[in-house]
Amino acid sequence: MKKITRRTCLGTLAGAITLGARVFSAEEVVPLSGKTSFLFKVRGKAGFLGAGDKLGFMHTDGSGLRVLDFGRPNHIGWGPYAFFKDGRRVLLMSIERNDDWNTKSFQEYYHKSQTHIWEYDIESGSLTERVQEERIAPFYAPSALLPGEDRILVTIEQGGCGQLFSMDLDGRNARRITGPKEYVYGVSVSPDGNRIAFHADYQIGVTGIDGGGRVALTNQPGLLHFGTSWSPDGEWVLYQVCDSAAEPGHDWSDIWIARPDGSEKRALTEGKSAWFASSYGAKDNPGNGSIMPCWAPDGSGILYARRLPDAKTPWEFQAQRPDTTHFNRDFKPELARGGTDISCIDPKTGESRPLTKVEAGQWDYRPEWSKDSRQFLFCRAKNGGNPAIWIADRNGEGARFLTDGVEGQGVEFPRFLRA
Repeated sequence: MKKITRRTCLGTLAGAITLGARVFSAEEVVPLSGKTSFLFKVRGKAGFLGAGDKLGFMHTDGSGLRVLDFGRPNHIGWGPYAFFKDGRRVLLMSIERNDDWNTKSFQEYYHKSQTHIWEYDIESGSLTERVQEERIAPFYAPSALLPGEDRILVTIEQGGCGQLFSMDLDGRNARRITGPKEYVYGVSVSPDGNRIAFHADYQIGVTGIDGGGRVALTNQPGLLHFGTSWSPDGEWVLYQVCDSAAEPGHDWSDIWIARPDGSEKRALTEGKSAWFASSYGAKDNPGNGSIMPCWAPDGSGILYARRLPDAKTPWEFQAQRPDTTHFNRDFKPELARGGTDISCIDPKTGESRPLTKVEAGQWDYRPEWSKDSRQFLFCRAKNGGNPAIWIADRNGEGARFLTDGVEGQGVEFPRFLRA
């Protein structure tokens, strides 16, 4: 069985919520009101992989805050994975906890856990389970909707490998896209809907929507190539590169772009300047997950979490002991130094400029562009503090706090609604 080394498998699970927020039944109507809105994960008290997290909803003007309860207390990880074009419906995923989580290591239980993929209508409150028919394995993770919105890309955990399939929304007519012995993650679909980018065994590849015409963009054993996203014009694929030997906790990386035919590759940062595998939260409520850079929808810039020189988080990875929790860190606030800001790279020139104010002991991360490229959401956490969600104008001005979750337990993974 191939060892699962991802520091950040739950990195794409989305969400967040605020002090004193009311918990609503997810069946209650959420008024969109024609405003710009976002979803996020509301953290619970149980820490990493603990139960109690919920899906949050909020307008960017600070109104309309709701914590949504789907009435399944044994499910964790509620968060949006893909949005339908109507701006109301979203694909969610949840994971069932079981007794193995209390007695076995992360590598033993995680890929065997039962997941569920749901179609949630935000306005009507309806929740419909998808991808149930002809199930191949317990663990399905949704990656993207395909053009026409009647088929979906799903990563299936099987035999220690993560295999990419396309299938109907009900789970029928599954077609394998990647090989049975590969570990595939970080999947994205090109703007024209004809190509898929991904990393397989931590090398970046591009293939046709049917799995044909595969091109390898990287071939550097020993380096971890992670995550993909396409430029809005489809001319570039964005990804991160981490030296996993020097960074066993995958804390830091550099950001690269490549042509989808493999003809050109270019580093946009150097010196391990991007915060990659985040670690944050209070001692009794830690969290982590991949921080992915993101293209502005108008193509003008790429947001990322930029480290201050020699920055070190208060959560120190313990490389000398077995990783049984997929966190494996000790809280050492006395060793913490520096922090991170949200910076923007010009993909044409490589010039990077900070957008949020840098303060020692402050960690800004998980940026998310608005659909008109005029604003961005991001998370902010202090040393030993739980994360909050903030919003700022595209130049960084007007930054303001939005929410820090139920009783300040933290919020995460903000995602703008499509409408």
